[in-house]
Amino acid sequence: MKLSNHSSVPVYTISGSSTSRPLPEWLARKRKRSLKNDAEYADRIELLQDFEFEEASQCVRVSDDGDWVMSTGARVLYAFQLSHMAACTRQVKMADVLRVGTYKPQIHTHYLPHLSLSYARHTTSLNTTFLLLSSDYSKSIHLQSDRSIEIHTPAGCHYTTRLPRYGRDLQYDRRSAETLIPAVGINENGMGEVFRLNLEHGRYMKAYEVDVGGDDLSSVGGGALQGGINTGAVNTAAVAEESHNLLAFGTSLGTVEFWDPRSRRRAATLQQSVLENSFDGRAEISALQFDCSGLGLATGSSTGLIHLYDLRSPKPLLKKDQGYGYPIHTILYLTSGASSRRQVAEPKILSADKRIIKIWDPQDGSPWTSVEPAIDLNCVAWCKDSGMLLTANEGRQQHSFFIPQLGPAPKWCSFLDNLVEEMAEDVNDPHSFTSQKAGEVYDNHKFLTTAQLEQLNLSHLIGTTSLLRPYMHGYFVAQRLYEKAKLIADPFVWEEERSKRIKEKIDNERESRIRGNKKVAVKVNRRLAEKMLERQEKAGRRKAKRVLEKGGDDDMVDDSIGDNDMQEREATGILGDPRFAKLFQDTDFTIDETSREFQMLNPSTKPTVEDQQKLQRRLTAVEEEALEETNSSISGASDDEPEITTKATGRISSSSYKKSGHRSQQPQVQISSSRAPHRTKDRSFGDRADRVKVDRPSTGTVVGEREITFAPERKGKKAANAEKPPRKKTEGRRSASGNVFRQM
Repeated sequence: MKLSNHSSVPVYTISGSSTSRPLPEWLARKRKRSLKNDAEYADRIELLQDFEFEEASQCVRVSDDGDWVMSTGARVLYAFQLSHMAACTRQVKMADVLRVGTYKPQIHTHYLPHLSLSYARHTTSLNTTFLLLSSDYSKSIHLQSDRSIEIHTPAGCHYTTRLPRYGRDLQYDRRSAETLIPAVGINENGMGEVFRLNLEHGRYMKAYEVDVGGDDLSSVGGGALQGGINTGAVNTAAVAEESHNLLAFGTSLGTVEFWDPRSRRRAATLQQSVLENSFDGRAEISALQFDCSGLGLATGSSTGLIHLYDLRSPKPLLKKDQGYGYPIHTILYLTSGASSRRQVAEPKILSADKRIIKIWDPQDGSPWTSVEPAIDLNCVAWCKDSGMLLTANEGRQQHSFFIPQLGPAPKWCSFLDNLVEEMAEDVNDPHSFTSQKAGEVYDNHKFLTTAQLEQLNLSHLIGTTSLLRPYMHGYFVAQRLYEKAKLIADPFVWEEERSKRIKEKIDNERESRIRGNKKVAVKVNRRLAEKMLERQEKAGRRKAKRVLEKGGDDDMVDDSIGDNDMQEREATGILGDPRFAKLFQDTDFTIDETSREFQMLNPSTKPTVEDQQKLQRRLTAVEEEALEETNSSISGASDDEPEITTKATGRISSSSYKKSGHRSQQPQVQISSSRAPHRTKDRSFGDRADRVKVDRPSTGTVVGEREITFAPERKGKKAANAEKPPRKKTEGRRSASGNVFRQM
C-alpha cells in the first residue's frame, strides 16, 4: 500500500503491480530470497484473494448489494511443442514461440465480506463485456467475442444464443426486461441495428434501426453481411433507468440518437461538431452515461474528448480533453446515495482511457485528482458510496485504488481507514500524505464511544458519512459538531455549566481571603490535618535547633533519628502522599470523634459543640446495675422510712452529705407511713428496664395513715454546752442516725 498521487487529494494503491510486465513464475521463485529485502514486496496488501488473471483482465463489475465482484479475463497459452519445432526448423520468430494467444478465458467471482475467491469458471471464448442482472452474482449475461450471448447462473452456463453480427456493447432495460446489444454493420435497409433480446419471452424482438452512415464498399467485405473494414457501427448505449428511461445510442458517425422504449421510435438526434483529419480520422462516440436526474448526458469520443450536455439544449455545456488522445471507455457520475449524500461537497465525474483515470468537477472541468498506473486499463468500476475503485487491466494483478476524500472505505475493508490515518500521521514516511504537522491531526476532534454517540443521537451517522472517523473502539468527531449535538441533546447544559463556574469562582475567592490562623485546605478530617501540620512544624523547629547546636551545618546532623521523629515524619508524609489523598477528600473516611473508641484512644481530645450534642446517651447496663444496688440497700434500712431515690445525674443523698461535715440549710419535711412496701432485689432484664424509667411525683390525693410535721430550724449555732440525746442503737439493721428528721 503506497501513495500514488501526492496532490491535495491523495490516491492510495491498495493492490496491483507498479511494473508493466511482472516477472514469470519460474523467475519469481528463484528470487524469493531477494524479495524479502524489497520494500514494495514487504509492504504489499493482498486485498482480495486471487484478484488476478494469468495474462490480463477484460471487464469488472460490482454488484448492487456491494458484496460481490465479478471479473473476466484470460491466461496466456504457451506452445512448448511449437517452441521445439521452431528450434528445429528455425522458421518461427521467438515472440510467436513464447506466446501464441490467450486460452482459456475465465470468470472470477469474489465474495467481498470474506475477501476471498468464491469460484472460477472457464468459457469457450473471450469475454467482451458483461452485466449483472440481479442484485448479487446469481444472474449475469455475457457478450462473447464469437458473436454469442451467454447467460450464467451459480450452477454454470444456463443458456447460449448467437448474434447475427458482432456486438460492441451490452445494456439492460429493467422496465421491459430487454437486453440491448449495439452491433457492427448494417441491415438490408442500410441502417445499423441494436438487437433486443427479451429475457421474459426468451426471443429476439424487432431491432432498433440507427443511422450509422452505411457500408464501406471500397474495402474488403463491403456489401457482405458483416460489412467492410470501415463500415458503420453502433458503438455504445446508455439507459436513463433512474428517471425517464430514455435510450441513447452512440454511433461511429459521432452522433447520439435518443429512442423512446414505450413507442419504440426515435425521439431526437444529437449532432457533434467534430473535425476530421487524416491522422485522427472521424471522432466516434465510444462512451455514454446519463446522470441521476436524466437531464445531463456525458459523451466520450474516440479522440479523448468528453462533452457534457443538457438534454434541453443541443450545445455542450462543457468540453474536457483527457489529454492522451485515446478512446474513452468509461464515464461515471460519482454521486453518493441518499444515505451518504454528505460525503462529498459536490458530485464528480470519472473518465478513463487506457492510460489514465481522471476525476474532475462537472461545473467548470477543474481536475480533482487522477490515477496513472504503469499498465493499460480496460475497465473501471466504482464501489458505490465509498472511495474504492477497481480496475480490469493488462497484466497479471488487477488494481484497486482508494481515495479517502471521495468516501470512506467499503464495509468489507473498513480497516483501510485506520491504515490511511496511520500513514497520514507518519511524517517520516515518504509514501504517506499529510497536510498537517505531527500531533495536530486530531486536535480539533472529540473521541466518542458508540454509547456516547447514541446519547447524542449521532448513531445514525456510523458508516454513512465521513464526519465520524473510526478509531479503535470509538469514533473521532469534530469538536464543533460535538458541541452542537450536545447542546441539542441537553439544552440545560449551558445553565448547569454556568452555575458550576460561578460556584468555582466563589470558592476560589473564599480561599484567597486573608485569615489570621493558618488552615489546611482539606475537605474532610480538618482537625487531623491541622494536627499533622502542627507536628510537621514542630519537627522542623527541632531540626533547626539541632542544626544550630551542631554549628549551623546541616550535614553535621546525625542521620539517626529516634522513634518519635520517625512517627512525626510518617504523620506529616500522609498529607503529601497521594495514596492517602482520599482520607482528606472522601466523606466515607470521616473520623467520628464522638465514638467511644475514639474517646478511649484520644482521651485528651475535646469534642466540639456539635460533637457534644451527639454525645448525649443513656446509661450503660453496668451503670444501671450499680444504681439498682444502691437503691435496694437504702430501701432495706427501714420499712417505716421513706425511700429516697437518687437521680442519674450523680447527686449524693442527704445522709452522705451529713456525714461529710455539712449541715442542711433548708427547711426539712418528714414523711412517715405505716405501709412501707418491702422491695425485693430482682436482677432480671425486664425489671432493670422498668427501673431505668424516671419516677414522676404523684399529684393525686393522700391515701392511708400519714403524719406530716414541719419544724423550721434557725440558722444560728447551738450552744456549746447543749447536750446531744443519746443514740439509740439497734441490732440487726442499719443505723439511720443520719436522718435529719429523726433528730429534730
